[in-house]
Amino acid sequence: MTENHDVLLINGGKALAGELPVNRAKNSALYLMLAALLTDEPVVLKDVPRLSDVLISEEILRHVGVTTSWQGPDLHLHAANLTTHHAPYSLVSKMRASFVIMGALLARTGEARVSMPGGCAFGPRPVDRHLAAFDALGVTIEEEEGDFYAQRSAPLSGTVQFEAPTVGGTQNVLLASALGEGEVIIENAALEPEVPDLANMLNAMGADIQGAGTSTIVVRGARRLHGVTYRPIADRIEAGTYLLAAAATRGSLTLTDVEPDNLDAVLNALRDTGVKVRCGENSISIDASGPLKPTDIEADVFPSVPTDLQAPFTAYLATIPGMSRVRDHVYTGRFTHVDELVRTGARMALEENQLEIRGGKLKGAAMHAADIRAGGALIVGALAAEGASEIGGMVYVDRGYADLAERLRSLGAAVERMGTPALAPHVSVGD
Repeated sequence: MTENHDVLLINGGKALAGELPVNRAKNSALYLMLAALLTDEPVVLKDVPRLSDVLISEEILRHVGVTTSWQGPDLHLHAANLTTHHAPYSLVSKMRASFVIMGALLARTGEARVSMPGGCAFGPRPVDRHLAAFDALGVTIEEEEGDFYAQRSAPLSGTVQFEAPTVGGTQNVLLASALGEGEVIIENAALEPEVPDLANMLNAMGADIQGAGTSTIVVRGARRLHGVTYRPIADRIEAGTYLLAAAATRGSLTLTDVEPDNLDAVLNALRDTGVKVRCGENSISIDASGPLKPTDIEADVFPSVPTDLQAPFTAYLATIPGMSRVRDHVYTGRFTHVDELVRTGARMALEENQLEIRGGKLKGAAMHAADIRAGGALIVGALAAEGASEIGGMVYVDRGYADLAERLRSLGAAVERMGTPALAPHVSVGD
């Protein structure tokens, strides 16, 4: 993982312009990697970004006995013989998504011991809904010294009714039930595109999953799953961040190798501010050179504006004169970026989970990211600001954005990554 003292130097105020292919979705790849545990045959994931979260997930898979290797951008996984069903704290604490290994280990070995997960610091994301789902399917779960020990005596069967949609919980149940000969129904399933992406991969391995992408999913467990070569969907969060960066700089951008339908709410919100948007089958083009106006954003579960883009949206709206409002219905405490953006002159007032933004011109500043998407927001703000900015906390940014400096430079941004601060001492926020 990149060292904490790396910083990004941005000389802002330059309109982004050009064309950019979208990387594959980190938020999908992490769960697709876990699907490799359900077969003793080789699995190949195409064009996986080598983000730090992906490398952590690879480390966890190696710990339980999976053979892993990279051939160019392709990740090869082979779970021929698992050596343990234990995912320890030293690994799981690095990333919350790693808790979903519980379902895959349950399916393959009948038991799993997984530590309480860790990750970004913007607020708690409890695993209670995961555990309640497994309990509803007959899984025995005990808590022992900070670990959850789960055990099944038969293939999972029954109905899971989530109180609220949860992406990780839905995927945990999919992985746990795809292998075996029971039937599992998931009610109030998450609708996010990463869920049908996992279901599509599992079906390509021989699973029988119907309804992914709707609120009711039916899984009929397969006796055996086989290997597969699979390419994840495009990263809609990366795509949205670059679109917002281009809009914030009043630029024009074409994204390729992307699924526009997965970004409908984001594109509609950009249109509401006056950005011109055109979509092809696998492309999105925007032009933000015309007059722009403020708007209100409600971040929520899919198909709304994703919570992962709430912070970058905030930075974009801070550049538009007038009053905008942002509310996050998913993670109400996810506003670590606000105090940092204020350093650029952004005028913001946070009351509970609603942020009021009085937009205008921004100026360069030294800032520090406390989580992945806060980092995306600070970069959007710095690209729009007049003058030089320095952004610390790149250890978080590296979890979500691959080759960021190079990709921004390809669009005309003045961006450089440095190993030591240039404008100000390291500011420790939320580490």
